[in-house]
Amino acid sequence: MTEAQSAIPERDISAAGWVLVTFRVVLMLILLVVCTPLHFLWKLVGAGRFWPRTFLAGVGAIAGLHIKQEGKRRRHSLILANHVSWLDIPALAHATGTAFVAQDGLAAFPFLKWLCEMNETVFIARHDRNRIADQVAQVKAAMDQSGSLTIFPEGTTSDGDDLLPFKSALLSAVDPFPEGAVMQPVLLKYEDGPSFAWVGTEPGLDNFLKVLARTKPIRLTIHFLEPITGDALENRKSMTHTARSAMLAKLAA
Repeated sequence: MTEAQSAIPERDISAAGWVLVTFRVVLMLILLVVCTPLHFLWKLVGAGRFWPRTFLAGVGAIAGLHIKQEGKRRRHSLILANHVSWLDIPALAHATGTAFVAQDGLAAFPFLKWLCEMNETVFIARHDRNRIADQVAQVKAAMDQSGSLTIFPEGTTSDGDDLLPFKSALLSAVDPFPEGAVMQPVLLKYEDGPSFAWVGTEPGLDNFLKVLARTKPIRLTIHFLEPITGDALENRKSMTHTARSAMLAKLAA
């Protein structure tokens, strides 16, 4: 085997696993076909984001996601959550109805951009200081309209057993923090997270297939921690430091 061949990850999926993958993908496509026109009908009458949330919650359920919630969720909040898997998105959408903040590079993929826009994703250009004022307005509007908005401050995924350093630059659009808004740390704690977490150089498609081929349920506890208040909201570095400290304490508990 050549070095190039050895660098290609193997999809260790059994024949039964492929049947399960196919079944789940078909269900997801049916769900998308049903929810998409209903979403646009709802949008015409200003009825909100019920169908994107329904679609994302359905994707999680089809993938075998079982969710337990602990703590009190605060409405109209900016959620700072750790990032383990693509399942984080359907899990949080189901639990909170949240929209998400994403880096503007994601908008380069038309299908993903289209899906994100249906859920009113806010695309942030981290290195364009000229657009910060506009992005602050988008973030505040998203919190008001959807009830919450989520940022993954690690900027990538971890295995769920620990937290990566938080990138305070991801909070540039909320520095200074909007008056009257709430910032809430949320810890996503999966049972056996490292077995399916999307980490390292694993291609996204391989991870997607690996998750859908699982026969065991994926159990997740969403811990809603106490909101960040006072001096901790002074700037983006204090926000990320305070949020990460609270999440580490909960992870170790």
